[in-house]
Amino acid sequence: MKYYNLIDANGETRLAVETREGALTDLTSLHPDLVELEDLALAASLSGQGIDALAERIMSGGGSEEYSLADIMDGTGAIILDMPFEPPEVWAAGITYKTSEMERRRESGTPDVYSQVYNAERPEVFFKATPDRCVGPFDAVGIRADSDWNVPEPELAFVLYGGEIIGYTIGNDMSSRQIEGENPLYLPQAKVFNRCCAIGPCFVTAESIGDPHSLDVNCVIARDGEDVFNGSTNTSQMARTCQELADWLQRHNYVPNMTAVLTGTSIVPPPEFTLQEGDSVSITIEGIGMLVNDVVVV
Repeated sequence: MKYYNLIDANGETRLAVETREGALTDLTSLHPDLVELEDLALAASLSGQGIDALAERIMSGGGSEEYSLADIMDGTGAIILDMPFEPPEVWAAGITYKTSEMERRRESGTPDVYSQVYNAERPEVFFKATPDRCVGPFDAVGIRADSDWNVPEPELAFVLYGGEIIGYTIGNDMSSRQIEGENPLYLPQAKVFNRCCAIGPCFVTAESIGDPHSLDVNCVIARDGEDVFNGSTNTSQMARTCQELADWLQRHNYVPNMTAVLTGTSIVPPPEFTLQEGDSVSITIEGIGMLVNDVVVV
């Protein structure tokens, strides 16, 4: 099932689940202690149930408030869509697709380091964002004012709780290809800055996704109402599994519950393309939905 974080007309947070296409059930109206996704994950962990099974049990008595997802998405209702959860940390993996390895080699003055990582046992895993650097659906992602070559990176993201993958969302790993290309040691500056990561629009449990390595991914960038880039891939092209990345990340390294991990991309705009302020980035992943963000200079 798909879980959404909503803000009502009074500014209160609500946890909702999509029970049938386009219809959201307000879990908070059924159980006031369920305000955020982490509350439901904790309850599921303590009870030994799956997240979806627990949600169905809570809804079985009926009497919940319901919302139209379409009204929320087009902004006509009083309910606002927020990030599906607030990750205490966001990590990311690089060079998990062959296309990414080739593009990173092309942009870099030291290309061999990327081919070595692609073929190595140990993956590239790096810290991406704090909560304050993350944005949700329809919020603005950032491009650095000190970079002339900025791109989005559409990525499947998994979520950890108790060290296990409990579900998935969409992530946008905003990146400066110019800064990283100058020197791989500049990676933190190329990756970590204000509004550098978008998460959303919802969280989907692992049992609902099924196989995370067979999902279609699409990215469209619009400028002045016209599409200026359209790219697609499938997560079957990943050279590493989500579980493999989760295992490597947590070796000798504690990560808190609800940490999000971006799994890499193979959708890379051509070298002559860079994002501009006012662009709109739409990322769609099969089984999850569409994450839409405008672009601002930070």
